[in-house]
Amino acid sequence: MVSVTDFKDAMAKLTTAVHVITTNGVAGRHGFTASAVCSVTDTPPTLLVCMNTNIGFYDNFVKNGVLMVNTLTAEQSHLSNTFASPLNSDERFEHGTWDALTTGSPMLTDALIGFDCKITEIKEVGTHGVFICEIIAIRQGDSDGALTYFNRNYHKTDDGTTLA
Repeated sequence: MVSVTDFKDAMAKLTTAVHVITTNGVAGRHGFTASAVCSVTDTPPTLLVCMNTNIGFYDNFVKNGVLMVNTLTAEQSHLSNTFASPLNSDERFEHGTWDALTTGSPMLTDALIGFDCKITEIKEVGTHGVFICEIIAIRQGDSDGALTYFNRNYHKTDDGTTLA
């Protein structure tokens, strides 16, 4: 059996984009920082988002049934830290400039990408809920640089270097 420590240490070696996941609806406005986001299929356009079920507002995301995946730019590590902090929901949303697309979930206006989604299925696996999310609308920002997370630190992909 693989230990939790070995698993977490191995996962830390995977480079991931950094996102702020938000929701708004009958259960209120909430948001958290996530790296466990990936595409599932392009027909229909679908993402999966993983969220710890022990987060105090997990049930609010379930009740709202919608979310926005705000992919952060290279200059937005402060927002990642804010939405991973113990601040309450209102205090978190005091940072950044927010709008909305179709679902009403908060969209960070200067995010690299905003994926506005309807949650179509939820599967609980261990400590996390896996949200299957159909993308209803997309907004692409102007930045060329993404904020990434690797080896438990933030990194920027904004130097324009590509590898063959």
